[in-house]
Amino acid sequence: MPGLINNILPHCAWLLALSSVVGSLFFSEVMMLPPCVLCWYQRIAMYPLVIIIGVGILLNDLHIKLYALPFAIIGLAIAIYHNLIYYGFIPESLTPCSEGVPCNAVQIEMLGFITIPMMGLAAFAAIVFVLLIYRPKGSLLNEK
Repeated sequence: MPGLINNILPHCAWLLALSSVVGSLFFSEVMMLPPCVLCWYQRIAMYPLVIIIGVGILLNDLHIKLYALPFAIIGLAIAIYHNLIYYGFIPESLTPCSEGVPCNAVQIEMLGFITIPMMGLAAFAAIVFVLLIYRPKGSLLNEK
């Protein structure tokens, strides 16, 4: 992979995480859309990514991928589960959203198909993909 593209991949992951955090705060604090339980779990996985990836970029840490990927993969797994509930592949009786906002509640549907759970899934999938293809310079994997 060309060096320039490889060098901007952590920045892309950080921007994705930052825009996801800002977007989730916009939906809940500005648009007054309360998050469901699974949305909270995804926030728990997404919010630290802004700090972890940001500090890794500032310190030029070669292990940024090692620190960030577990959060992103856990968030991706929760987002997949959330989308399966949202689209009815998993029955509502198995959902953790027994109180408050239901996990399959339709709060936003942009262009008729873009939902909040889908945005979360896309963000986590993109961050995982970007982190997986990132090859830090000077790592043990690149030294031969």
